[in-house]
This record gives sequence, structure tokens and C-alpha cells, in this order.
Amino acid sequence: MELGATECGLPRASRMTRRGLLIRGSWLLGGAVVGRPWLLAREPAAPTGDVSPVMEKLSSYMGEAAGRALPAEVTEQAKHHVLDTLAAMISGSQLAPGRAALEFAKAYGGERVATVAASDLVCGPFEAAMANGVLAHSDETDDSHSPSQSHPGCAVVPAALAAGERFSIGGLQYLRAVTLGYDIGSRVGMTLGGVNYQTESHRDPHATSAGFGAAAAAGCAATLNPRQVRTLLDYAAQQSAGIAAWQRDTQHFEKAFVFAGMPARNGVTAALLVHAGWSGVNDIFSGTDNFFAANAPQANLDGLIDKLGERYEVTRTNIKKWCVGSPIQAPLDALDILLKQHAFNADQVQSVTVSVATREATIVDNRDLPDICLQHLLAVMLVNKTVTFRSAHDVSLMKVPSILRERAKITLVGDEELEKRLPAREATVKVTLNDGRRLSQHIDAVRGTAENPMTRDEVVAKSRDLIEPILGAGKSAKLIETVLELERVRDIHELRPLIQTTL
Repeated sequence: MELGATECGLPRASRMTRRGLLIRGSWLLGGAVVGRPWLLAREPAAPTGDVSPVMEKLSSYMGEAAGRALPAEVTEQAKHHVLDTLAAMISGSQLAPGRAALEFAKAYGGERVATVAASDLVCGPFEAAMANGVLAHSDETDDSHSPSQSHPGCAVVPAALAAGERFSIGGLQYLRAVTLGYDIGSRVGMTLGGVNYQTESHRDPHATSAGFGAAAAAGCAATLNPRQVRTLLDYAAQQSAGIAAWQRDTQHFEKAFVFAGMPARNGVTAALLVHAGWSGVNDIFSGTDNFFAANAPQANLDGLIDKLGERYEVTRTNIKKWCVGSPIQAPLDALDILLKQHAFNADQVQSVTVSVATREATIVDNRDLPDICLQHLLAVMLVNKTVTFRSAHDVSLMKVPSILRERAKITLVGDEELEKRLPAREATVKVTLNDGRRLSQHIDAVRGTAENPMTRDEVVAKSRDLIEPILGAGKSAKLIETVLELERVRDIHELRPLIQTTL
């Protein structure tokens, strides 16, 4: 409605200036212009500063990713990780952080643009990315990348989905966006220092790596060019956050936000701001007050482009066979092998000693949450001969007498030799039986790691176990089939009815 010479007390000239500013971004932050046809991608104002050779190669690679073909085996692995992450999102809706994420998205939905999994919600891309990220890391079901000390999928897959729906991309571009997110986020994490970064800085490598990965994925979905990509990385760097204090939160809410919800939201924010025409620094990785000067001054920036286009990090990312904390994967593998090889029962066990890296032992030692408590989960394995998603998250089992009896037999040891082998997550399990027999099993490559990968059928079986109780057998089968043929999907919106359910 025209208001004449003034609007809200401003002269007409001021009103027009304000409108211009709103169109170039402020309304975007509120979700008001997302999806409107007149908001086209704008070239940012000329960024300031020179571009290093590393940034030149990195931004060129990222800016061309939406149209670049991937090797067939990389595409196949990307599908596995998309399916695994969607399954984590859907199953996470049954856990407390996931339920809180759905309630938050319902209350602060924004414009109806992007899908929130395991619900009937369609909301703004920022809200959807954050909610889906928290869903994906509501527990320890999602994938992990050991060299960078990060969980790529829980931020990259939701960010690519939210931005992909914003721009109505096809399944092939979606797979390329996801693959790029794994490549960029993981390389940033490794360049920062990987497993040592958190110890030395008290900052969280998961959040930082995932934030850059989410931004790269969302930027690819938005088809940003190399110049825009440089600004995208600037905004990703400015939003990088997360400190290791999340370990003091015993309910997994803050961890889900730090590892997944926050970086997914930040990545989408960076991509949509740049798409709207915002300007920024031309090379945030070099020059005055750059990202690495602030976070890891000794970093070798060549790590950002090391074998880029040759080594795809999605192929080096672990899919968890067991839906539990990563340090517990190898001990469960070891105990599972011993049980199958020697066919003993829980009441035949006198004692169990588990050795893992010292740093990992502190993460999973007698924790209150069942899925990250090593002693509890190995006791469940002894009694039930396996650990399922449901048994790993059943708090009531922590008070069952038969479980408590076996738990009392289990001793966890932090091993300095295994500490030296990080980021490889190795473990040794030694079982002493009442008849005097001593059994031992060492695991140096957990099932699901790059060194011992799961097959397509194993990934499908895990995903089906997670999503069938929520979606039902028919919809679950259709979702799995669609993800495994994503390159044939013309519009990523086709996933919406397959991952949603009524709240």
C-alpha cells in the first residue's frame, strides 16, 4: 500500500534506500524473500584483497563443482552417506534433542521453503537446516571422518537439502553438493590440525569443519561461481564457532547443536547471503587477520587443496555399524567376534578388559547416556548377543539387574600406545571365562571405516532398521530406492513426502 510522502516517519528517499537494503539481504535473514522470483543471484561488490594460489585453486574447484561429473564409485559412496544421514535424522526424531528440534522448528518456522524430516513441517531454509542437523546428531548414529575429527554428514546433508530445495536442484547436483561439502569441510579440519586441534585450542573441530562443509554444500546447491565462493568461505569463517565445553552437557542437546545444527544453519546462511549479493573479503585464508592466523598460525594451507579432485573425503568417512559413540565401535566389533567364535554366554564370563586410546576412554567411561557408555553397551552385548538402535538408547536397560551384573565385570583401560595411533580408533577386548580360558580380540579397522567398509546391503539394512519403525515398511523401501537412484531425481523436492510423517 502506498503511504504517500513518508513511511514509518522516513522521507521517501530514505524509504527507497531502506527498501534496497532490505532486498539485498535483511529480509532474507527473516525468511521473507526466500523463494521469491525477483530475488535473483547478485554478484557481490568487488571484494578487497589479493587472492593466494591456494584460494585461487580452491575457489575455482568449488565454483565448478555443480557441473563436474564424479567418479561412479564416489557417487555410490555419496548415496550411502546421504541414506545413512537421512536415517539418522528420522530415527533422531524419537530422541529428546530431536523432539526439541521439531518443536523449535514448529514455533519458529519461517517461510515454507524447506522440509523438516520426520514431521509435517515445511519452513525457512535456516530453520530447516538447523532442525535437520540436530535430528541427524540427536545421538551417535551419523557418520564420522577421523582425520579431521568431524561428523560431516549431520551438517552437510541437511544444508545441501535446505539450499537444494530453495533452488529446486536435481538429485545429481545434490550429490555433487554433498560430496563437495565432505571434501571442503574435512580438509579445513585436517589443515587446522585434526585430532590435536581440540586438545591444543579447546575449540571444537567438529563445528568448524562441519560449518565449512555445510557452506560448501549449500554454495554448490546455489551454483555460486568462484568469485562468490571466496565470499562464501569468508562468511563461513566468520561464523566458525564451537568450544569443547559441550562435553559437560550430559543430555546431548548442546552436542547436537555444536556438531550439526549450528554449522548446518551457518552454512546455509553463508550461501544465501552471498547469493543475495553481499560482499566480503576476497581471501579469508591469507592476508591480515585471516582465519588460520586466528586459529592455527602454524597450519600449512596446502592442506586445503591436497589431492582435491583426486581424493574424495566421502570415501574416507566412516559409516557406523553400531549406533553408538565412535570410541565404542571397535570394542563392540571385538566382543561380537569373540561371541561368534567361541559361543559363550554372559554367565560364563568372569571379567572383561577393554583397552582404547586414553583420550577416547575419558569420553565413554561410565557415562550417564546409554549410547556413549562403554561399560553399559558391552554388558548389553554380553546379555543380548547384539546391540540395536533401540537397545543402545533404552535408558531403562541401565537399571536392569542382568545388565548391571555384567557391567560390573567390565574394566576400561586408557592405553597410551593406542593413543599414539589416533585418529585410528583401535581397541583390544580380553575376556576371561570362569573355566580359566582367556580370549582376546584386537580391532584395527572397525566395520564401516574406509579400511573395512560396509557394503550397500549393510548400509541399507542399517537404514531400514532405523526408519521402518517411524515411516513404515512401504515408505522406507521407497525412500531407500529413491536415494540409491538420486541421479535420476529431477527435483530434490521429491524427497519431501518420503522423509516426512505426521507429528
